[in-house]
Amino acid sequence: MTNNASIAPPVQPIPQTVSLDDKTEPELGNDEAAITAGGESDGQSEETGGEEDGKDECEDGDDSEEDDEDEDEDEDEPALKYERFGGAFQDLLKKDSASALAVSNKFLALGSHNGFVHILDFTGQRIKTFKPHTASIMDICFDSSADFVGTASMDGQVSIHSISGPESYVFNMKRPLRSLALEPNFAKRGSRAVVCGGMAGTLVMHEKGWLGYKETVLHKGEGPIWHIRWRDSLIAWANDIGVKIYDTASQTRITYIERQPDSPRPDLFKCTLHWQDDSTLLIAWADIIRVARIRARPRTSTSTASANQPPLLVEITGAFQLDCMIAGVIPFPSVMTDRNLPVPAHHRNASTSSTSSVPAPTSLLVLAYTPADTSFLHEATDDRAIQARKTAERPELRIISRAGDELAADALSVTGFQSWGCNDYMLAEFDQDDTGKTKSYLVLSPKDVIIVRPRDRKDHIAWLVERKRYEEALEQIEVIESEGTETVDATEIGQRYIEHLVGEGKGIFAAKLFSKVCGQDTKRWEDWIFVFAQKQQLQAIIPYIPTDNPRLGHLVYEMILAHFLANNRQALQRTIHEWPKDIYDIPAVIVAIQSELDRYVHSSQSTGLPMPAAPDTIILMECLAELYTANRQPAKALPFFIRLRRPNVFDLIREHNLFTAVQDQALLLVEFDHELMSKQKGADPNDRGIAITLLVDHIHSIPIPRVVQQLRVRSRFLFLYLDALFEKDAHLISDFADTLVDLYAEHAPAKLIDFLRASSYYNLEAAYRICTERDLVPEMVFLLGRMGDNKKALHLIIERLGDVNRAIDFAKDQNDDDLWEDLLKYSETRPPFIRGLLENVGAEIDPIRLIRRIKNGLEIPGLKPALIKILQDFNLQISLLEGCQAILHGDSSDLAKRLHRDQTGGFFLTSKTLCLVCDLPLQESPSSVILLFLCRHAVHARHVDCGDELPPPPDPVVASVTSGGRSNRGISNRVAYTAMVRAKLRQGCPVCNKEEQRT
Repeated sequence: MTNNASIAPPVQPIPQTVSLDDKTEPELGNDEAAITAGGESDGQSEETGGEEDGKDECEDGDDSEEDDEDEDEDEDEPALKYERFGGAFQDLLKKDSASALAVSNKFLALGSHNGFVHILDFTGQRIKTFKPHTASIMDICFDSSADFVGTASMDGQVSIHSISGPESYVFNMKRPLRSLALEPNFAKRGSRAVVCGGMAGTLVMHEKGWLGYKETVLHKGEGPIWHIRWRDSLIAWANDIGVKIYDTASQTRITYIERQPDSPRPDLFKCTLHWQDDSTLLIAWADIIRVARIRARPRTSTSTASANQPPLLVEITGAFQLDCMIAGVIPFPSVMTDRNLPVPAHHRNASTSSTSSVPAPTSLLVLAYTPADTSFLHEATDDRAIQARKTAERPELRIISRAGDELAADALSVTGFQSWGCNDYMLAEFDQDDTGKTKSYLVLSPKDVIIVRPRDRKDHIAWLVERKRYEEALEQIEVIESEGTETVDATEIGQRYIEHLVGEGKGIFAAKLFSKVCGQDTKRWEDWIFVFAQKQQLQAIIPYIPTDNPRLGHLVYEMILAHFLANNRQALQRTIHEWPKDIYDIPAVIVAIQSELDRYVHSSQSTGLPMPAAPDTIILMECLAELYTANRQPAKALPFFIRLRRPNVFDLIREHNLFTAVQDQALLLVEFDHELMSKQKGADPNDRGIAITLLVDHIHSIPIPRVVQQLRVRSRFLFLYLDALFEKDAHLISDFADTLVDLYAEHAPAKLIDFLRASSYYNLEAAYRICTERDLVPEMVFLLGRMGDNKKALHLIIERLGDVNRAIDFAKDQNDDDLWEDLLKYSETRPPFIRGLLENVGAEIDPIRLIRRIKNGLEIPGLKPALIKILQDFNLQISLLEGCQAILHGDSSDLAKRLHRDQTGGFFLTSKTLCLVCDLPLQESPSSVILLFLCRHAVHARHVDCGDELPPPPDPVVASVTSGGRSNRGISNRVAYTAMVRAKLRQGCPVCNKEEQRT
């Protein structure tokens, strides 16, 4: 089949060298991973040469750093990461060298030039070793289940061995072999088919039948078979002419892809075949890569020509030429879709995405070999300088797009690379999880196996950190955490970022990272906080300091409060209010704030100026009040609440029983209370207030003398306090009665007379002097009456008040005949007084006595109505007396009749009648004494005093016999017995006595 695909122009990559030094330990996660050593073998001189070349390479690198273009490319992030295969691998190659490699998702099979096969796991532990050949193993492969491994050797034999069992097969082809392939599902198929080929130029299939294996020649006569690969029903092989594909289902050869005419010898630069999938074959030979696509042949009209054609056809969908020889090629996930793989800066575009679940293999991973020895181009020359073997270059691992663009390139430091040729290297892929998402790659050289992995997000983050692009690294971590697919510890990265920002003086930006960086690590929190404090940047980190989960040491929080105390009082108050009180030492903070407040007080005293009331001192007092309350010291918080005029002061006092604590704060309390009252609309000016009520209600905790001493400077408050005490109990103000007289006279003269009447603890002379000074006549009259100077008092009433009714009341109160006489005498010349006396005469004064004192000719206004009133009053008194007498006589008659009825009436007594005292039957026995009182209560005689001494009543039968049957004698005996019982009884009815005692 002709190849219609055009050849792309050569790609000119600029490789990036990746260090794979032999003597360093691996550091996973860096963009240039150091790999454990291989090869302490007979290639010592080769290694020395490699070191020299490495030095030269470093020198060239130093020179290239001077170029701007190279500097830009150094910033490009590599797409791959590397590490050397460890474990027992290095020991296996000390006296041998690797020649072939096969990888499954379980094991790694390594063939050597000495004919050994080593089966290893991916940690480097050797599972099995055997020697099926006596010469170099040229090819090795697993079946799809990794239960069998097959090898082809230069000794002409094909060997197939079971890894888990003794089963094995050996085929001797007599000529050196170069490649083999096991049929898919070899372990499960009964045919156990294998295809092999080599220098004989014959492609042979061995199949197991009833009588053993049979050989089938699939192709021959076109030169040695260089490479064979089998996928599904398709077998691809390469010989000197080109690449052919055979369909085992139809048993026909479906295509022929010729080798590039100007290609170098096939034995110098091997052909690599790799099935990307069941219908895509990658062909790499020398410097050419072709992509062949197998598809079903379109159906056409039946004809003889079309009937002989194979059912499948092949199209070359891609072909391009590189500037190097190709030692291996495999599909590579797109660097723009797989796990956010980094892309070189000059290849990044807006379409980069990480949303693909299973990335499409849209790129190629190429193991590139640049031949330093070009003698193969001049094989006919006699020039020994040209024919002499040159030192080889380092192999390169390149990522090539399907369009032929180079996306990434890394030069590999392989042990002894100076001596290896293109055919000494191999490239293989494996997927340990068999999910398609975790593919890795192996690069084989005679002394090394290098593991190649695509760089993931964690590697990208490490690369950003190495270049101090911390912010981008943290953004990537946030993206990963938001997706929830994996976790990345941002602690170390954030730590370095914070150090970087702090070093540049960007403390505010650094502080924002602490919650993510420090997390639950209290020590890290504290260390950074102290660093910020030393750099005078504590304010930047304070908003982000946690108070819980985690909770830091109390010294940290106290340091922050001290910072606020010195620099920002408002922030101090806000922080104390918001922070939990158990995270710092409250007494220590109280001492610091109190010292600051005392400093204000001291400075104000030294200057003679009053202490400033705002704003700092107010804030400090509020802080102290809140801290004392939180520390369960409300008594110490109370003075600050009072000074700050907090409305909850009185509730605080009652809630915490702080009455003893306010003994010396009485004046402040009362002043504060009246300030609140003055601010209230519609408040009663005579209302004493909450403070006075509190002081009065708790006089046992707040002594009266102490309160009086404090309130003396404010007479109004003192009056309200003593007045409230007087209303509660007049005896409470006995020691301050004289003071209260003066206060009443000043603040409430109308209430003074009531106090003078109710109290007897004041000094009469002092009280009279106060009333005289203030001209309080009614109070003076009362006091003169108290002092016994009734005449002077009456004189004041008459002369100063002119109130006849008051004079009469005063005379009635004194009940003094001489005072009445003085009143009558004063009234002789005062008609209003005479009329007033006439209108108010009563039992105290005889109206005739007053009328006789009226002088002839004295004109008294209203005399006639007054006399008529006197007469009417006397008539009314007489009528009342007569009515009362009639009522008295009627009631006496009714009561006498009731008494007679009760005394003469009978009492019905039965055997069931109970005693009203003991609730037992009255007639316990015929001889028992039963007492019946006039109140109709019947009880046993034993329930009254001396009742047990009463003799039994006389027997009526005996009495009738002794009296000769005369009835008057029996009655006389009963009367006599009753009189004797009355004489012995000291008290009346016991039932009535109990009722009286209860009432």
